[in-house]
Amino acid sequence: MYAVIRAGGKQYRVAPGDVIRVEKLSTGTDGQVEFPVLAVSSEAGQVAKQADARVVGEVMQEGRGAKILVFHYKRKKQYKKLRGHRQAFTAVRITEIAAGGQSFKAPELPKKEAKPKKVKEAEAPEAKGSAKKKAAAPKKAAKKPAAKKK
Repeated sequence: MYAVIRAGGKQYRVAPGDVIRVEKLSTGTDGQVEFPVLAVSSEAGQVAKQADARVVGEVMQEGRGAKILVFHYKRKKQYKKLRGHRQAFTAVRITEIAAGGQSFKAPELPKKEAKPKKVKEAEAPEAKGSAKKKAAAPKKAAKKPAAKKK
């Protein structure tokens, strides 16, 4: 099942579990966003507008895209203008499409476990002895032989 939604002046074809990048959105309650639905497909493959249809998404990330350089130039007139632009975006994961009394939900994402922190060499108790061996007395520079007199 999929739906066609409108976000940021554009239309997107989405299914449960899809992650889309839309123009910057104000997040709703608990990072949930509801989109206006233009059309919904049924299991038989027919697409129709349904009044009770709804698409709910979860905000995954907010950020800014890559820089685009806008360069204006007029030859022979000594006119050059360079501007940069970074478009703000919101990455949204579609969690549910509900229409006609049916609800299709995306599978839950596995929770990420925190990686154990690495212990620095100086902090480890067994590494203290090996650090002393490495920090031995500095080597003396060899003397140059004296020049012979005639």
